[in-house]
Amino acid sequence: MSNLLSLVQKTLDEKLAEDIVTIDIRNVNAYTDYYVICTAKNSRHANSLVEYVEKEAEKNGYEVRLREGERDSTWVLIDMNEVVVHIFTQEARSTYRLEALWADQPQETMHA
Repeated sequence: MSNLLSLVQKTLDEKLAEDIVTIDIRNVNAYTDYYVICTAKNSRHANSLVEYVEKEAEKNGYEVRLREGERDSTWVLIDMNEVVVHIFTQEARSTYRLEALWADQPQETMHA
């Protein structure tokens, strides 16, 4: 497991993200190794999760390549090269169902 992945998981957990799932996509994806998916309580919580993850990553020497999603989005993506984080509201997560899309790849759920 990468240091960046551990840092992302720890930060999301500490900031009360819900239902954190990591999908190992190294065998099927050339541009990233892991997707980390989590649920925020609302769009304000999602925004704070994004800010905490970006701040912790940069503080530890990792580059944030791209952020997709606006301030009040129901789905925000943070691309940090080897780890891509997807932060959803509950409704958006139920709609897009990324875990189901990648169901044939190894998945790990963090339990608080």
